Amino acid sequence: MNQKKLLVAAAAAAFALAAGPASAAKMYGPGVTDTEIKIGNINPYSGPASAYGTIGKSIAAYFKMVNDEGGVNGRKINFISLDDGYSPPKTVEQARKLVEQDQVLLIFQSLGTPTNTAIHKYMNAKKVPQLFVATGAGKWGDPKHFPWTMGWQPSYPGESHVYAHYLLTQKPNAKVAILYQNDDYGKDYLNGFLEGLGAKAKTMVVAKESYEVTDPTVDSQIIKLKDSGADTFFNITTPKFAAQAVRKAYDSGWKPLQFLNNVSASVGSVLKPAGLDKSVGLITTAYIKDATDPQWKDDADMKAWNAWMDKYYPDGDKLNNSNIYGYAVAYTMTEVLKRAGDNLTRANVMKVASNLKDLHVPLLLPGITVNTSPTDFYPIQCEQLAKFDGQKWALFGDVICPK
Repeated sequence: MNQKKLLVAAAAAAFALAAGPASAAKMYGPGVTDTEIKIGNINPYSGPASAYGTIGKSIAAYFKMVNDEGGVNGRKINFISLDDGYSPPKTVEQARKLVEQDQVLLIFQSLGTPTNTAIHKYMNAKKVPQLFVATGAGKWGDPKHFPWTMGWQPSYPGESHVYAHYLLTQKPNAKVAILYQNDDYGKDYLNGFLEGLGAKAKTMVVAKESYEVTDPTVDSQIIKLKDSGADTFFNITTPKFAAQAVRKAYDSGWKPLQFLNNVSASVGSVLKPAGLDKSVGLITTAYIKDATDPQWKDDADMKAWNAWMDKYYPDGDKLNNSNIYGYAVAYTMTEVLKRAGDNLTRANVMKVASNLKDLHVPLLLPGITVNTSPTDFYPIQCEQLAKFDGQKWALFGDVICPK
């Protein structure tokens, strides 16, 4: 009997040893080998949004650093970034090339709301990750209907929730007037704001005016909003109209508490044309550190970023926060690939990306981390408010994480 037991034990041990390597077998999707991970990207290096081209260049520079340091688990990242000129038909063409010809594992950080919308259904039908897209539209966090698409930056509705949270806690009896662009972008912000206010939206919002992108000015809308008697103004506009609205409100003698959406918070392209003196007191949101802010001069992450810029992207502009954004989102993608280990299938990459818990990403503001779940595809939801002091955006208050 003892000998029989020994034989059984030996057989079990042999089976376990045989099963070990099989359970740890490498699993690869398209674009992956023992030495390479092929990643696609679509960016507007030409056309009306070409200023965003620096994001693609900064991501490429980040992956160059990763490769120089040995790659991801021994595999080098082959980053294939194509130009779509910010034209949706061209985006479709480039996505098909990346997926069907180049056989990339995934498409990462494709930029723009209309361009990503053009490939949204295609990517999900093909079951190819459309990962960490470069747009804040709310539609990128819908895992039930689009399980292969995920955003990265705070969503427009999420940003609106931050402003709503501030009002509910700091000025609950505010009379709010809203100017918004009459398209998906403007309505994303508007609906998020109303949702954030909840039941109080009916009493707090006293006026709403929209504009078309073809309108020459928004002066008439501002006058109507002023005449509503509102003491608070939510300025949901793209840069040209943001500058007009800030200037007209000030010149008309209307001095409300004013929220300016993050996408138009540029000092150079919005506040200077509007008038820096007329912009004092504006409130916006931030989630990444600003390279021009002296408080980060001795910050370890900012020092590392500056050294990386000097070595890997010397032609890049250190005053352009898009290069901080590119660095941070590329770090996030690299971390997902590391955690996927040797299971580099498209399905597992999405599984890893949708199970990130309190991931510290360099250059995000203190207190802001990346969090996802199979039912939550909004990686960054926390932001901090900032007020314009006449020269720069000054952070204030606590980090806000609206639910």
